[in-house]
Amino acid sequence: MAAISGLMRVMEKAARKAGQRLRRDFGEIEHLQVSRKGPADFVSKADQQAERTLWDELRAARPAWGFLFEEAGEIAGEEGKPRFIIDPLDGTSNFLHGIPHFAISIAVQEPKLDGSGWGDVTAALVYQPVTDESYWAEKSRGAWLQDKRLRVSGRRHLDESLIATGIPFMGRGNIAEWTKIYLALGGQVAGIRRFGVASLDLAWVASGRFEGFWESGLHPWDTAAGCLLVREAGGFVSDFKGRSQAICDAEVLAGNDALHSRLHKIIAGALKAG
Repeated sequence: MAAISGLMRVMEKAARKAGQRLRRDFGEIEHLQVSRKGPADFVSKADQQAERTLWDELRAARPAWGFLFEEAGEIAGEEGKPRFIIDPLDGTSNFLHGIPHFAISIAVQEPKLDGSGWGDVTAALVYQPVTDESYWAEKSRGAWLQDKRLRVSGRRHLDESLIATGIPFMGRGNIAEWTKIYLALGGQVAGIRRFGVASLDLAWVASGRFEGFWESGLHPWDTAAGCLLVREAGGFVSDFKGRSQAICDAEVLAGNDALHSRLHKIIAGALKAG
């Protein structure tokens, strides 16, 4: 097992502390009246409290660093310092409905040397509070689940592969685009799954549970950690045109080393035909 760095210990400590509170709050969901106001307000507070816990823990350990939060937005750090990219509760709808599938996602992104913006993601953690699973990766040091080294699936054929996705809803995402991809891909694979947590979908590609994943209309906090996990586990991440970026969020296509190019060809062909 690779030695866990001081930075990763800081990130995991923060995630576990926030996760403990989320588990306790999740246990209260079933006692709330199922109405638009009650549970939604409660979950919003749980989300904000988790974010505050992460801020307090990480800020204490790395006071000069910046932050990019889903809820609080961007908080600048000192010039030339990295930033944390954080989703304190990925899978809010699952949480709201009492579905035990949600995660905390933390990534570290480095500034470009020329000062022109943000560059590589160099550390990542996706923590699933309910199962107490901690997926982590550091650039050039591999991807891990606790102390177990992760590798993407070794499956080589689409007809034995499970592919994850996110389905557009309530005006979010492009349903016409998604439908074209689904119709082109669905008949060629063993199954398509939609679990509603992009960070965990990517972690599961890294761990070999899924062979691939596609979605569009996401944000950096949804995918920053997951992209590094997949890459450090031997997989590939790109947009739908096959372009690799530090963080793929507007369009993300992840796959194992054998199937990514085939998935890209199917998706590109489906969108071109439309």
